[in-house]
Amino acid sequence: MRSKANLKTHPLHTILIAFPISFLTGTLVFDVLRLLFPNEGFGQTALYLNIAGIACGLLAAIPGVIDYLHTVPPHSSAKQRATKHAVTNVTVLLLFTVIYVLRKNDSIAIWLIILIDLIGVTLLMISGWLGGTLVYRNQIGVDIRYANAGKWKEAYFDTAEKNIEIAKADILTVNQMMLLHLNGQRIVLGRTETGYVAFDDRCSHKGGSLAGGSMICGTVQCPWHGSQFKLDSGTVVAGPAKENISIYKVTETEGKLFLEVN
Repeated sequence: MRSKANLKTHPLHTILIAFPISFLTGTLVFDVLRLLFPNEGFGQTALYLNIAGIACGLLAAIPGVIDYLHTVPPHSSAKQRATKHAVTNVTVLLLFTVIYVLRKNDSIAIWLIILIDLIGVTLLMISGWLGGTLVYRNQIGVDIRYANAGKWKEAYFDTAEKNIEIAKADILTVNQMMLLHLNGQRIVLGRTETGYVAFDDRCSHKGGSLAGGSMICGTVQCPWHGSQFKLDSGTVVAGPAKENISIYKVTETEGKLFLEVN
């Protein structure tokens, strides 16, 4: 799914995380150099990298939180992975904040600082592995647009009505989709060769966003593991998913589309 915090579709979180990774890893490197070669210059460099790493980590966390709340599909394996990723990152920043405080005490042994450095960098590597999995496996922040899929589209509605006007009838062309947010519920609107369809934006396998998948010949395919569902009935036509998805009735009146929800 396309990141909510992006610069011309480029996700900001993945752009910014290179800086805290570099600075905090550099902190460990220069603390080790300070231990091996007693030189105040190494200590000063480690201090500056420590500060820069914390600051850049907090900056990178802003788009990260936005994506966690608004991009990662809810009730999915990616959400669980993103939670672990976030908790690990917070722990890393707390550890390097402790290190920064300890540096002000000359009686603290350098080996203790290096030990905490090492723990922090190790957790940083684990967090990076989780983040990489979110991008490359779960495609968080990745906007995969197949031929004629059109630009990514979303719309938000806050209403208690059961029959909701959602769009104009020409908003999509055949095999295009858009994501609708209805009071926190995520529903995909798609246009097939035979007309408009609507269905849950959640693959029944691992919770992947179907709006980020591909639709052709009245079938939608999940981008995570390739499960396929017929859009006239919601039935599974290809696994690994075993459960059907919910579908909703879409009607067209005077050039407008209306969605019936339960």
